[in-house]
Amino acid sequence: MKEYQDVYMTPGAFSWNELSSPDPKKSCEFYGTLFGWSFDTMNLGQGDYHVVKVGEVAVGGVMSQQQPGPATWGAYVTVENCDATVDKAKGLGAVVCAGPFDIPSIGRMAVLQDPQGAVIQVISYFPRTE
Repeated sequence: MKEYQDVYMTPGAFSWNELSSPDPKKSCEFYGTLFGWSFDTMNLGQGDYHVVKVGEVAVGGVMSQQQPGPATWGAYVTVENCDATVDKAKGLGAVVCAGPFDIPSIGRMAVLQDPQGAVIQVISYFPRTE
């Protein structure tokens, strides 16, 4: 687990994948069967969040989508400073779709749309207290 944490905490690394689904339970059943994933479910006040695990390592999440449309996967890239990255992205022509905002106990994130229309999340993780 330590090696994985070292990689995903490195700026520039893809670190989390998140599915926004109209039916998270069915999505978990599908992906669990397809890839052998297991899930830890937690309630975040706005519904259940299903943490995707490969073995004992958390690698992503599945949640109920908040807006109409098809289910979508979102990728997170680790950055050193979320706010500075958002400013730089805007200067390069990106649109800020959400944030930056804090996720308690996790980090600071934003959702960006690049000039070609692709959406990606950036996150700067809070220091771990292990």
